[in-house]
Amino acid sequence: MIFRFIFGAIGWAAGGFIGGLIGFALGSFVDGATSQKTIGAGSGSSTGGGYSGGGYSGRRTYTTNEQRNSFLVSLLVLSAAVMKADGKVLKSELNYVKDFIRQNFGEDAVQDALSIIKNLLQSNIDVYQACSQIKMYMQLSQRLQLFHYLLGIAQADGQLSPEESSLLYTIGTSLGLNEKDIRSIMGMFEPDKDPYKILEIDKTATDEEVRKAYRRMAVRFHPDKVESLGADVKKAAEEKFKSVQSAYEQIKKERGMK
Repeated sequence: MIFRFIFGAIGWAAGGFIGGLIGFALGSFVDGATSQKTIGAGSGSSTGGGYSGGGYSGRRTYTTNEQRNSFLVSLLVLSAAVMKADGKVLKSELNYVKDFIRQNFGEDAVQDALSIIKNLLQSNIDVYQACSQIKMYMQLSQRLQLFHYLLGIAQADGQLSPEESSLLYTIGTSLGLNEKDIRSIMGMFEPDKDPYKILEIDKTATDEEVRKAYRRMAVRFHPDKVESLGADVKKAAEEKFKSVQSAYEQIKKERGMK
């Protein structure tokens, strides 16, 4: 596991964000963690077929481990940016990151991840560049899950500061998420959840529009969309999906819908 993070850190320093992704994948290769041994270092391409998901058109096919590793590098970089947005790094935020890493990537990954985050917290992170690269190489469903995770960090202390809220909105738009998706996911973390905001509709919507919105959101946020990131990440995505289901059930109850 240690090589994975060492190579990721070297890649970041040498080649920017994409260098980090490539370095991270190379680290997994050295660890024997990847199942496919052809990595298009530098160019992001190979002789293999292109990934069919959004944002991957014309590029090589990524293994499950490479997708998980890229997701983790993205997660660590943006986590650090969110954690220092309000000028203070809280223990609750660090614990949130540690718990997520432990649950999704194993105990051995925790200390390595924390070492990288420590370095990132002392660095100037170009959020726009990072998000631009993530947008190019990560599917929309994975970006939605990444944004949901970042909201969890910001809310780890029980409140969302203006600085965190502003940065999260910037991250969301830079990741290519539309405003309704951003508002929907942010609404999932509000104390008084607005079911209409979560379903991305107005209160004046007809019953049929409510049903259509639910079906659309259920497909968009379904946990199976991030299955390639592993069972634990998929389980985390179920929280987002349950928020959509809960919002729909609340509206149905209020309106007496069948």
